[in-house]
Amino acid sequence: MRSDLIKEGLERTPHRALLKGTGIPESELKKPFIGVATSFTDLIPGHVGMRDLERFIEKGIHTGGGYAFFFGIPGICDGIAMGHKGMHYSLPSRELIADLVESVAEAHRLDGLVLLTNCDKITPGMLMAAARLDIPSIVVTAGPMLAGRGPADRRYSFVTDTFEAMARYKAGVIDEQQLKVCEDNACPGMGSCQGLFTANTMAILTETLGMSLPRCGTALAVSALKRRIAFASGERIVELVRDNVTPRQILTRAAFENAIRVDLALGGSTNTVLHLLAIAHDAGVDLPLATFDQLARETPQLAAMNPAGRHFMEDLDAAGGVLGVLKQLGAKVKDNPTVMGLTTRQLAGGIEAVDEEVIRPLTNPVKPEGGIAVLSGNLAPQGAVVKQSGVAPAMMRYEGTARCFDSEELAMAAIMEGRIKPGDVVVIRYEGPKGGPGMREMLAPTAAIMGLGLGESVALITDGRFSGGTHGPCIGHVSPEAAEGGMIALVEDGDRIRLDIPARQLELLVEESTLAERRGRWVAPLPKITTGWLARYAQVVTSAGTGAVTTAD
Repeated sequence: MRSDLIKEGLERTPHRALLKGTGIPESELKKPFIGVATSFTDLIPGHVGMRDLERFIEKGIHTGGGYAFFFGIPGICDGIAMGHKGMHYSLPSRELIADLVESVAEAHRLDGLVLLTNCDKITPGMLMAAARLDIPSIVVTAGPMLAGRGPADRRYSFVTDTFEAMARYKAGVIDEQQLKVCEDNACPGMGSCQGLFTANTMAILTETLGMSLPRCGTALAVSALKRRIAFASGERIVELVRDNVTPRQILTRAAFENAIRVDLALGGSTNTVLHLLAIAHDAGVDLPLATFDQLARETPQLAAMNPAGRHFMEDLDAAGGVLGVLKQLGAKVKDNPTVMGLTTRQLAGGIEAVDEEVIRPLTNPVKPEGGIAVLSGNLAPQGAVVKQSGVAPAMMRYEGTARCFDSEELAMAAIMEGRIKPGDVVVIRYEGPKGGPGMREMLAPTAAIMGLGLGESVALITDGRFSGGTHGPCIGHVSPEAAEGGMIALVEDGDRIRLDIPARQLELLVEESTLAERRGRWVAPLPKITTGWLARYAQVVTSAGTGAVTTAD
């Protein structure tokens, strides 16, 4: 065992003394040492229930014959970090999380890992670490929140209802009392936000990749089932250690293609493009951005999930969950190992019935193509991403007039002050991985556009990214970003921009000679943040087109 390096032999007498200082009995030193990386925090609804799950994971580890050691991992709530300096830290925290898990596991020679996670950047950070370390690992996602309940049995979703409610109140569509009812009911308790936003999409994809036990991706945070999954995961990690089943045996190219297909079939968050690329990078799997679009053209959208549809995570879980989606995808799913010990197809074959009102069959899809499209063209030569499942048919092809803003705050002020009109294309730049730094989510401006009723007459383009709650004609991840001198930096107010999602095109309709003149006078802006670790992050982070990973190159 790896842990023998800190507990076997004369030279390890000091190490054993320190271990005994933790309270470990002599009898337990021969057992596999299992690290439980827990992202429990009182700051995030998706994580406040983890103390309970920690108990069940620990029981499972000891039942399985291992010894559990807990260590803490930080978590950031994107909703709370939204709209201020805090959002700069969200995506970069993914790299910190991966580095911290790697550091503890290597320094203490842990034999295996249970990764207890839930929200947006924490889950991919944990998976990156597992792929990088390649020691037996299993992921437990803490589960989605129940839908909020309001008058007339209305169901609330935190992301779509609260952010869009601000704009509806501003526009006079709802009054202060209605706004308060939304605020009070949108988050009824623990769990990740109720729709198919980034946290829940990543939980689903973690199960699809084979790194979580069945039902883990959709089982509700408040359920007894989630406790049982936590216990079973604790037991199973000891077996994985004994059988030396490691993440890279599971995180194959086939696993990533399956995850992309499930994401496309459900119409999940565009953030998963960044995260799957980053996880594949650490797993040593070649996964070009173009793969997402190739699979999107042959993978129909089978579900209409909130925010672009009416179904919530609780509906998806009851309908069959991840395995229900895999069953409906049928032969499109590639067979691949999982931490359960059964293959992907074996698990999907065990599902007897799927609620086809929620997860439709291939013969009756919601839309003929998957939920995410990758665009290119002179405005995004290295790619851009749109959640096409959330775009109205009238906006799939659109030409408008550029309104340029060099930060999210400037754009948000213009939107809320009524300066954005039908026919505009809002361009938000210098918000990419380097320029942000940290590639902030643009949920507030996109939600404001939708809340003001402009979702079918205004488009938004950014080198930043979007929340999983974003819907409408919102194009993110424009690469190269403005801070690197990408074409988005050269756009000026009044330029015409053409969006053609079916043709996968994003074009700036300006003469080449004019663009060459603009490039000649473009000067890279000074960094927005010059102190702390974000300044270092900006120097080493790659573009969105490669997952915004940090490299030593």
